[in-house]
Amino acid sequence: MEDKDKSLTEHLEELRAVIIRCLIAAGVVLPFAFWASSPALDWFIGRMLAGTGAQLNYFSPVEVFLVQIKATAVIDLAISFPFIAVNIWRFVLPALYEHEAKAARKIAAGSGFLFVLGIAFCITVVLPFIIRFGVSFSTDIIKPVFGISEVVGLGFWLSSAFGIMFQLPIVAIALVRSGIISKEAISSKRPYVIVVLLIAAAVITPPDIISQLMVFIPSYLLFAGKGPAKKKKEDEGEERG
Repeated sequence: MEDKDKSLTEHLEELRAVIIRCLIAAGVVLPFAFWASSPALDWFIGRMLAGTGAQLNYFSPVEVFLVQIKATAVIDLAISFPFIAVNIWRFVLPALYEHEAKAARKIAAGSGFLFVLGIAFCITVVLPFIIRFGVSFSTDIIKPVFGISEVVGLGFWLSSAFGIMFQLPIVAIALVRSGIISKEAISSKRPYVIVVLLIAAAVITPPDIISQLMVFIPSYLLFAGKGPAKKKKEDEGEERG
């Protein structure tokens, strides 16, 4: 058991150490992320435009290079996120006892998995749907001309948004485990949860209803179906044990 009565200075020192470790992890991954950014970008664009007949264009000499830098940042974050999640959750959760430390490790592992799952869901389902939706408005007179910065930027932004929003089950479990809120309170405040998720989806997505709904619906299903429900099953298992 660790000392609960840590000073503000000690907590700030711990936070500083966490931030440094996270930055080092991201820095170590960065060269590989840059090397992988070009083939990953080709695959990413091919996956988004598959079956749509659309093509991307660039309008300045350095535009593709800047997009590649963005791709490097996203790849770097996706690869280093599990390590970053472990350090963040160890700092946030009050892991004072052995069983709490084990819970923190499980939560951190689940956090990394859900982040990658959110990105994969966005790339394979959401982005192709949005592109097909946009192409559906083309006519013999109106032809779609997509800029690479706008389309790929939208893809990266939505992928990151899905990765973040898919953390909701982990947040719910962490809140219940730490005693900040009970699972009954979460269940009784679902209307407020819906409002908060809608606002969050509106903030982190482009200003169109399609993107916002595509973020909100799976996020709410994950929060409602996996957060408190999972904790309830765990409590029932402990009672039987």
